[in-house]
Amino acid sequence: MIKRNLDAVDRVLRFALAFWWLGPWAPTFAADWANLVVLVIGWIALVESFLGWCWIHRILGLDKK
Repeated sequence: MIKRNLDAVDRVLRFALAFWWLGPWAPTFAADWANLVVLVIGWIALVESFLGWCWIHRILGLDKK
């Protein structure tokens, strides 16, 4: 089991970002690679909001719990 390192505020903000970037309100760009980056970041934010764990926080030692 993964030890959670995100607090409730981080999880809610990540979910809101994922909801925005994976929904019809997502920013769109002329470059296809930029749209792919938005999609990938949206999915990462969604998964992290449900798991409560962020690998970048772990690497940088920013564990909140």
